[in-house]
Amino acid sequence: MLFFSNFSCLPYSTGIQLQTFNLRPKMEFWGFSTSIWSIILQLFLLISASSGLGGGQLDKLALLALKAEMNDTLGILSSWNESLPVCKWPGIHCSRKHLRVTVLDLQSSQLKGHLSYHIGNLSFLRVLNLQNNSFSQIIPKEIGSLSKLQVLNLGKNNLIGEIPACFGNLSFLNMFSVEQNNLVGAIPSSIGKLKSLTFLALGTNNLTGTLPPSIYNLSSIKHISLLDNQLDGTLPFGLGLSIFPQLEIFHFHMNQFSGEIPITISNATHLSEFGISQNHFTGKVPSMARMTNLSRVEMDDNNLGYGDNDLGFVSSLVNSTKLELLGFNGNKFQGVLPESIGNLSKKLKAIRLGRNQIRGSIPIGIGNLINLGILGLDINLLTGPVPSSIGKLHKLYNLFLNHNQLSGTIPSSLGNLTSLSTLFLFSNNLRGGIPQSLGQCNNLLVLVLSQNNLSGFIPPEILSLSSLSQVLDLSSNHFTGPISIEVGKLKNLVALDVSENKLSGSIPSDIRSCKSLETLHLEGNLLEGMLLGWLLEVRGLEDIDVSRNNLSGTIPDAFGNLPFLRNLNLSFNDFDGAVPLDGVFQNTSAFSIMGNARLCGGIPTLRLPRCNSTESIPRVKIITSIACSGVIVIIVLCFLLIHPLRKGKVKSTPRSCSLGVSQLKVSYGDLLKATNGFSPRNLIGRGRFGSVYRGILHQEERIVAVKVLNLQSSRGSFIAECEILKSIRHRNIVKLITACASIDFKGNDFKALVYQFMMNGSLEEWLHSSADRLPGAPFVQGYLNLIQRVNIAIDIATALDYMHNFFHKPIVHCDLKPRNILLDNDMNACVGDFGLARYLTNPLHAHENSSNAIMGSIGYIAPEYGMGSPVSTYGDVYSYGILLLEMFTGKRPTADMFTDGLNLHKYVRMTLPECVKEIYDPVLLQSKEHSTIINARMSNRNHIQNDQRQRVEKCLVSIARIGVACSVDLPKARMEIGKVIDELHLIRDVLTGTKMPGEHMITT
Repeated sequence: MLFFSNFSCLPYSTGIQLQTFNLRPKMEFWGFSTSIWSIILQLFLLISASSGLGGGQLDKLALLALKAEMNDTLGILSSWNESLPVCKWPGIHCSRKHLRVTVLDLQSSQLKGHLSYHIGNLSFLRVLNLQNNSFSQIIPKEIGSLSKLQVLNLGKNNLIGEIPACFGNLSFLNMFSVEQNNLVGAIPSSIGKLKSLTFLALGTNNLTGTLPPSIYNLSSIKHISLLDNQLDGTLPFGLGLSIFPQLEIFHFHMNQFSGEIPITISNATHLSEFGISQNHFTGKVPSMARMTNLSRVEMDDNNLGYGDNDLGFVSSLVNSTKLELLGFNGNKFQGVLPESIGNLSKKLKAIRLGRNQIRGSIPIGIGNLINLGILGLDINLLTGPVPSSIGKLHKLYNLFLNHNQLSGTIPSSLGNLTSLSTLFLFSNNLRGGIPQSLGQCNNLLVLVLSQNNLSGFIPPEILSLSSLSQVLDLSSNHFTGPISIEVGKLKNLVALDVSENKLSGSIPSDIRSCKSLETLHLEGNLLEGMLLGWLLEVRGLEDIDVSRNNLSGTIPDAFGNLPFLRNLNLSFNDFDGAVPLDGVFQNTSAFSIMGNARLCGGIPTLRLPRCNSTESIPRVKIITSIACSGVIVIIVLCFLLIHPLRKGKVKSTPRSCSLGVSQLKVSYGDLLKATNGFSPRNLIGRGRFGSVYRGILHQEERIVAVKVLNLQSSRGSFIAECEILKSIRHRNIVKLITACASIDFKGNDFKALVYQFMMNGSLEEWLHSSADRLPGAPFVQGYLNLIQRVNIAIDIATALDYMHNFFHKPIVHCDLKPRNILLDNDMNACVGDFGLARYLTNPLHAHENSSNAIMGSIGYIAPEYGMGSPVSTYGDVYSYGILLLEMFTGKRPTADMFTDGLNLHKYVRMTLPECVKEIYDPVLLQSKEHSTIINARMSNRNHIQNDQRQRVEKCLVSIARIGVACSVDLPKARMEIGKVIDELHLIRDVLTGTKMPGEHMITT
């Protein structure tokens, strides 16, 4: 056995460097280990050097050594072999004269593994670009011997360790980027020797210490980015003048720099982007009058400001005609916002001036900035009216004026802002009514007007605004009158808060149409009447507060059946009768009933008086029982009178069956007529267990979906589906109307299931536009945007959570996939096709005794099923994870690219966290509502550091992590479905701006 160690470095003239090794060669059966191959390649290099082989052959051997330590997921390096000359290998360019390798460009190739030290043998290399891969381990210091190197780009990998000091030997280097890695330690002072350097990007690492003074000697620097590290120190006097005189990009965001901004920065006339957000800078901002090339100025979250005239620098920016972003949120700026802000660049897209101490009124000239998309003046000391000129900003989509002292009325001109998605005017002194014109803002997702002095009726135009899908908060005002029945049009609204007003009348039952509602706050009003059980139809309710009203009657038992209800406040009303015992009423910390003196019963800890026989039966139930008894008596009497007349005249009827699913009975003939003879034109889907037809039930004149079972292959799916769906009532599970077990006109057995028809077809059709669309299927034109996909993902997870954890007997679906997810008229998702579903008998949900074949569809089946493991809820979670990844990448788990051990789970996992944006479904970029945000996310990271970009980027990474966490191989390591729902709700809130990304998001 051979052992090799202590190789000496050969002279540079040989083009070879070999480092000291302490390898333990290993022999594997019928082959060599990686360590042995590495040593063999070294021997070849030694022999090549001593025998005078050409440099091209040396380059070839070095590249093969590199390949040996890479994991080539996409097979890009498969042609790096004898079949092609080196200079024709992918990613390789050679010099014409010597045919030596001068360019190695393998960016965005999904490569993994190590960067071999053999890279140092490519002695003619001028460009080394390996950015956006997944290389790990320490940066090879042998790169420092590539004396001709001009471009070194190792950004967006997983490299660790410190930046080698020997990189300072690369005297011809003009671009050096190692951004977005895991590098630590200090920046080597030797970098200051790179006199040709124009581009230095070290951002998004874990670098510490101060910036070496030698760096400031690099007079040719144009682009320097150190953002998102832990660097400290101050900026030197002379910056922009004698230091970095050609500076164009300056990104020092998210560090610990302090001190004042040097006044010499005013001389940086080439500067385009100046970013120092999230540091500890203090003092005055210098004039920027000469910086006419500025496009982005970001100074958010520092301690800038020095006195009453802090904002003078804003006027100096009027010469910056290219300015697109001005941000200084979260500082200590005082003084009045100058009128000159209206004279800033017409190209301005975002102004962020919130969280300061700015006084005075909002300049009317703000309406001149016609391309403004974001205007943030929140949490200041602004007074006076909201200028009507803001209504000229037709591209505005986020307006934040909350937490000021603004007065006057809300200008009706805000109704012109048809692109507006978020409007925050809360915590001011606004008066008057809500202008009806706001009903024209048909892209509005969030409207918060709380904590003002607004009055009058709530306009029906606001309650009819169907785009409101996140928050409508009108609390703590002086609104009067009833809550309009138009509230039922807010079908996608998540949170409704009209508390602390003077609203009267009863709670409109139309709220039952708000199927997405999770938070309902009506407390502190003059509402009266009874709480009726229709609230049970809003199954997603989590937080209900109707306290301090004049409500009366009994507390509906329905509240105890709401599966997600976590907080219920019924305090200080006039409720009577028995307190329910189920659901939320089992936990005294989850509900409050104080101030209702006539209540009885409930759980023992309430210490309420026992209900007597009359109190324990709600009055409505007593009345209903008496009425029903009377009706029954009348029916019996009629039957006794009529029955003798009909004796012997009973007519035989076609055999039909509802199997206890509903009172509606249908026969084979009914369904034949409904589907026009099961016409191919009405065929909307085919599966292994049967075909689905669109039909019209003439008994009820409603459109339905009729699933006709293939009796040769459906086995027990008919009975199983009936048994499960007949007792399920959930907004995210497809509704089974009835079932039919009969015979056709030829005497053959016939079985069919009749479902609610879903107008928008299946998720499969939306994700993968297919040429083999069946004639009767709903026509899908368009695509799902980012918010829609998140909503659908929440709907599916909610259905699974109900089946696994809240139904009286846990259910496993066993065939979760896009084809079995159906979308209704409002794009709400429902889980369908329960032909393979089954109850779990084990109370721990761990397994069910089963010897059946593998349950599910290829690509979505949990791996343990393939090894004979029994059915479990973990299997559904695995399928959900794959489905989630498919929804956001647009790739089927059965795509041709997934071979040789690669699957959708691994494909996404290896891109986390930095490369996820490369694999997302490209149609997401077409989203009308979110194209601005997502395009920001797709831009160069060094050029985008705003709130919107951070929201989307963090959310996309979080979604990928959820999908990966749900689809890991080990069943018990998969993410709990309840946790999935919580995370997706948070993601939706962040995307829509109602919450900021926080530590609770899955980003690690």
